Amino acid sequence: MNYLRGFIPWIAFAVISTVGWQWGALAGLLIGLQLLIKDRRSGVALDALILEASTIAYFAALTAFAFAAPHSPVEHYVGALSFTWLAATAWSTLAVRRPFTLGIARRSTPQELWHTPQFLRINTVITTVWATSFALTAAAIAACDATHTSALATTACQVVGFLAPAAFTNRYRAIIQARLASGGQPTR
Repeated sequence: MNYLRGFIPWIAFAVISTVGWQWGALAGLLIGLQLLIKDRRSGVALDALILEASTIAYFAALTAFAFAAPHSPVEHYVGALSFTWLAATAWSTLAVRRPFTLGIARRSTPQELWHTPQFLRINTVITTVWATSFALTAAAIAACDATHTSALATTACQVVGFLAPAAFTNRYRAIIQARLASGGQPTR
C-alpha cells in the first residue's frame, strides 16, 4: 500500500481546505515536500516518486495562486482541478511508456522482474485504472460543482476516486501473485 502514502497531501488538502483553500494548498505542499525529502533520504529512487513530484508542482502553483487571489472563483473548482491534475500526471506517464506505478512496484518486486514485458504490462494496466479513475472522478466532481450538489456528494466522489483504483490494485496484484505461485504467466 506504498502508493496510498503519496495521496496523503491530497487528503490533507481536502480536509484543511474547509478552513481556507489557500491553507489546504499550503498544507498539501508542505506535506508533499516532507514526504519527498524523507523518501529521498531513505534512498527511494526518483522514479518511485513521480506522483510526489507532480503533487509538489501542483500544490506549489495552487498555493501561490490561492494566496494571490484568495477570493477567486477557482476555489470552487479545485476538487475537479486536483483530479484533473492527477489524471494528466498518470496519462502522461503512460504516454511515455513509464507508468507512474513502475517505481512504486520496484520497491516490493525482485529486481530480476523489473525489465520484463510482463512487469511493464502489469504496471500499465494498474496505471491505466488509476488514470481512468482520476479522469472519471474529475468529471463527476465537475458535475457536482456545476449542479451545486452537496459537499457530502462531492466528498463521496473523491473517496471513491481513490478507493476504487486502490481496491483494484490490491486485487489485481493478488491475482498476479497467485498466477506466479501456481507457475502460470502473470498476464495473458
